[in-house]
Amino acid sequence: MIWLAALVVLPPFLAAFAGMLSGPSLTRLVRGLPGGGPGVIACVPVAVSLVLSAIVAFAVWRDPGERTGTLTLVDTGSVPIRVGLQVDGLSAVTGLMVCCVALAVQVYSVAYMKDDRRYSSYAAFISLFTSAMLLVVYAGDLLVLYVGWEVMGICSYFLIGHRWEERANSRAAVKAFLVTRLGDAGFLIGVIVLGVGAGTFEIGGVLRAVGGLPGGAVTAAALLLLAGVAGKSAQFPLHTWLPDAMAGPTPISALIHAATMVAAGVYVVARLYGVFLAAPAALAVLGLIAVISMVGAACAALAQDDLKRVLAYSTISQLAVMAAGLAVGAKSAAIFHLLTHGAFKALLFLAAGCVIAVAGSTMLAQYGGLRRGMPITFWSMTIGLAALAGVPPLSGWFSKDSIIEAAQHAALHGGESAVIPPAAPTSAGYAQCKFDSSLVCTPIHDDSTLGTLPPVHLEISYNAPAMDLPAGIAWLVYLGLLVTVALTAAYAMRTWLMMFFGEPRGSYEARDPSRLMSWTVAALAVPAAILGFFGLGASELRPHLGASLLSVLLVALGAGAAFLVWNRDPALDPARALGPVRPAFARAFFVDELYAVAIVRPVQALARYVVTFDRDRVDAAVVGTARAAGRLGGLLRVLQNGNLQTYLTGLLAGVVVIVAGVVIFL
Repeated sequence: MIWLAALVVLPPFLAAFAGMLSGPSLTRLVRGLPGGGPGVIACVPVAVSLVLSAIVAFAVWRDPGERTGTLTLVDTGSVPIRVGLQVDGLSAVTGLMVCCVALAVQVYSVAYMKDDRRYSSYAAFISLFTSAMLLVVYAGDLLVLYVGWEVMGICSYFLIGHRWEERANSRAAVKAFLVTRLGDAGFLIGVIVLGVGAGTFEIGGVLRAVGGLPGGAVTAAALLLLAGVAGKSAQFPLHTWLPDAMAGPTPISALIHAATMVAAGVYVVARLYGVFLAAPAALAVLGLIAVISMVGAACAALAQDDLKRVLAYSTISQLAVMAAGLAVGAKSAAIFHLLTHGAFKALLFLAAGCVIAVAGSTMLAQYGGLRRGMPITFWSMTIGLAALAGVPPLSGWFSKDSIIEAAQHAALHGGESAVIPPAAPTSAGYAQCKFDSSLVCTPIHDDSTLGTLPPVHLEISYNAPAMDLPAGIAWLVYLGLLVTVALTAAYAMRTWLMMFFGEPRGSYEARDPSRLMSWTVAALAVPAAILGFFGLGASELRPHLGASLLSVLLVALGAGAAFLVWNRDPALDPARALGPVRPAFARAFFVDELYAVAIVRPVQALARYVVTFDRDRVDAAVVGTARAAGRLGGLLRVLQNGNLQTYLTGLLAGVVVIVAGVVIFL
């Protein structure tokens, strides 16, 4: 199984390697196939990975449990690095989702990027991006995970700045790289703290050792990990890079938002959930970050004029919903929402790409009445927006409902999570167990014939030992979720109405784009619509009457308000109803401007001072020394000018001086 998981990661990596080195040559060899060489290199390996990941997921479904394996062991002299992989239910379903979205993006890109002269490098970086995310998903060691984590960062830099000729694109790429690096610095320190403290970087070993580590060290490590999570998943206060990252090609946005990069942060919290359960303060911070991010981003999405920025802020908000689920103990519901979000967000971005390709603009004001000329795009995007808003029975409704139910329970029960402790192992020695916050079962028995039994680490699931969140934080999370549901429905309805209804506001011909793009979008509409039903087998993922009715009511309230405002004058933007707060919402509460004043400008001023000091002081000293040496050499060079007459005159003068001296003094 471990080697099969390694084979899932390998094909996209080989595709990236081949595409970067031999893309043009392979284009000539397979010129007659769709997409040429780069298209074949991009799509076929990801399709192979999809088949292999499906086999892995099926095997885990048939025989649940954790499989780990070591590919090689690196002896560092202190804490060894175990290059190994881990396969369980979490990694299996996430890996399958990554491969599905990556294949859809690659197939879609064959048509969307057909006229791009750098398509070869574009496809290669997407393959490398996919391979890096799969490495994060299947990693069994924190350092192996960190390698994939960082490779995704550099891939995002190159893909966001794919059209680097435009200054705005290159600046967006640099901003994304720097902001995420800021968080990654904390993430790396957190990984080192956990690995050194536990004596191993193996994820299972770290989770087993957490209970024996000092509480302060665990809390510090969890908070440092959250810094990296906030950067990668674009959560407050490191969220500002994601809206600007829309400068990249639209298929890249689909991959970043749905299956890689931003999804990695939430996945890592779920993978290391035992660490966060052992650090309640970190969970409280996660809850606060989630509330600020989901409500603030939803407000910003409500006032955006650019379609891709609407979807970007919706991603920040939905990732915060997942973080809220993790904060209140609903791990399964959070991961379920990660999967459903991957389906409907990939659908939304690729459908938006269809509209952008036809209209030649990302501005909502340039759309209108597109439903008649673009029926496939219309119905597909309708499903995607409805799933985003949480309209039953689409996928987003199921996953959001589970998170709202868990948050409601935590708020009404003083911050206590809705989960219950698992049963202890059934063998005699483990008839009674004492649990700690890292889910380690220490056996309690009086029968000396059993000897000393080792502690047993229990897999964290929705039914994990209860953890307590401060009651105030629990209420903030719950109320924030309710507000976010209404706001999400409002901006989804606004986007839908401005794009597909009213009178056409552009001079282009509205039509569905190429079949390759339209069919890919239509295919993604299927999981976006039905994926929620796959969670009915788990009790914690089934809809709950109270939370379901409340969320449906809020969806109707938000969508209805947007419709009523739009219906007064379909030619105008419903966001006009925001009145004086619209500029603040449109500028995302001026956080970028605040960072510019508090951070960017002081750093630039310091950089200018350093340049000036280096030029006028350091360089001046070096250059001055060189000039002084040059002048001294110029004086000495007078005597060595290559003129024989001068040399002879000097020689005779010297002889005369010597003779005169001898005559005078002797």
